[in-house]
Amino acid sequence: MERRKSRKVRVGDKYIGGDAPITVQTMPTSKTTNIKETVEIIKKCEEAGVDIVRLGMPDIESAQAIKEIKKYVKVPIVADIHFDYKIALEAIKSGADKIRLNPGNIKEKWKVEEVVRACKDNGIPIRIGVNAGSIDRTKYPKPTPEALVDSAFNHIRILEDLGFYDIVISVKHNDVITMVEAYRMIAKMCDYPLHLGVTEAGTEFRSTIKSTIGIGTLLMEGIGDTIRVSLTGDSVKEVEIGVAILQQFGYKPTYVEVVSCPLCARADVNIIELTNKFEEKVKNLKKKVKVAIMGCVVNGPGESMDADIGVSCGKSGSVAYKNGKLYKRLNNDEILDFLLEEVSKF
Repeated sequence: MERRKSRKVRVGDKYIGGDAPITVQTMPTSKTTNIKETVEIIKKCEEAGVDIVRLGMPDIESAQAIKEIKKYVKVPIVADIHFDYKIALEAIKSGADKIRLNPGNIKEKWKVEEVVRACKDNGIPIRIGVNAGSIDRTKYPKPTPEALVDSAFNHIRILEDLGFYDIVISVKHNDVITMVEAYRMIAKMCDYPLHLGVTEAGTEFRSTIKSTIGIGTLLMEGIGDTIRVSLTGDSVKEVEIGVAILQQFGYKPTYVEVVSCPLCARADVNIIELTNKFEEKVKNLKKKVKVAIMGCVVNGPGESMDADIGVSCGKSGSVAYKNGKLYKRLNNDEILDFLLEEVSKF
């Protein structure tokens, strides 16, 4: 699967676009000015595998908080700004690694020029983020893919006219089909790196479905340089879902991959409980290893032999496989400890 060729943009110690790995982003659910809570959330997201964190900037105080927050976290920080150029300037001064800003929202040209100058001087890119809530409804009655893309280029041209090209683009929508079509369209029209996401995707259940289909479809087509799963809920869950999506495409290969069967009448071991316990133990373990947990002898041996480590469970005991070969027999109460011990060896 060949990725779309895009220019490479630096964000702190990470890169977006070009040959850089596809990154996972999130936003903390806390007020940015609540530094303690914000840092705690970011640290949990770092453990889950986040690469870049965006912070809401409703006021100057939020922008000033960036400097203190960066003392305690490792990931690059993006300042999310909408209308006030002074907040953008303060965020840059405070150490933001990237700005999310639609320059067309700032009416006076000289204010945009000041922000662009500050970004140039500090090597900070700007993400233009368009969605259904940010298009001009007097011009576009409905947020069609064409409307999203045209709106994005209205902002892009403002930056290009000022000689600024360290740009990342997003054309998000809450409707998966609209989102996919918008990204397909803009991917053909420029070489700027693309930030993928289904925005306002809802709570965990629906967001997981929408994000997996939308982001996954585009990744299959080689489109996308960074992703954010939008979730009405825990920021850590956003990261976990995002990492899981990338893992399916080999873009996040350093996490334990679990293959497990659905529970049915053939199973004599509670595979659901066993698998959940195992996944909870290894969810943040950065090891490239594939583990199969199978409930019976029908599909169990084949799937287990195809994994790095596998167990095929039975009523009177289970059979373990390692690197495609029969390894040993286990009592069923030994399975979890066995798997954890073997994973630790990789």
